[in-house]
Amino acid sequence: MPDESPRNDPREIWQNQQTEAFRMSADELRRKAKQQQSKARFEALASILIGLTLCVFFVRFVFRAHEPPLRMGFGLLSFWCVFFAYQAYKWIWPGQLQPDAPFRTTLEAYRRELEKQRDYVRHVWRRAGLAYCFVGLGLIIVPELIKALRAPRMALRVLPVCVVLAIWLALFIPMRRRRQEKLRQEIEALRAFEGENQS
Repeated sequence: MPDESPRNDPREIWQNQQTEAFRMSADELRRKAKQQQSKARFEALASILIGLTLCVFFVRFVFRAHEPPLRMGFGLLSFWCVFFAYQAYKWIWPGQLQPDAPFRTTLEAYRRELEKQRDYVRHVWRRAGLAYCFVGLGLIIVPELIKALRAPRMALRVLPVCVVLAIWLALFIPMRRRRQEKLRQEIEALRAFEGENQS
């Protein structure tokens, strides 16, 4: 009979293995902070451009729609696009990092930017105003679905929107969780590193 003591249990060995401390030089920290800054700036710019482009797209439909629910729906979507662009600037756009900043200042600034992004991702439904988006879509889709009860072919008009929305939700939720976890791990590692370098 094989020895089943905790010493030979792979799970026990894996859980009790020693972890290597988070190490980083001042230059490496500055490089990572600059890299994070560039990535955040690109993400914020992309979000702002997408928001403003979609706003122009939806405003066109506000003037073309003849039914009040459709006008309200497209109007709300237009408002949401501007709100989304503003929130992306407010929460994602990085602060200015001085190239000659001391190590400690760079470390704190890097951690604060990561925490700001973590907070945005954690509360993205509220911070990005996704409720406005869904209410606006509801005002557009629901009247069309009601019409489809009398003429089933009318459902084909909103089917592409429903499919795109379902695909977006199926991708968005797991990606958000992964990003949240990655940010959490990086912040914890930076905090531990800060604790080691208090002197």
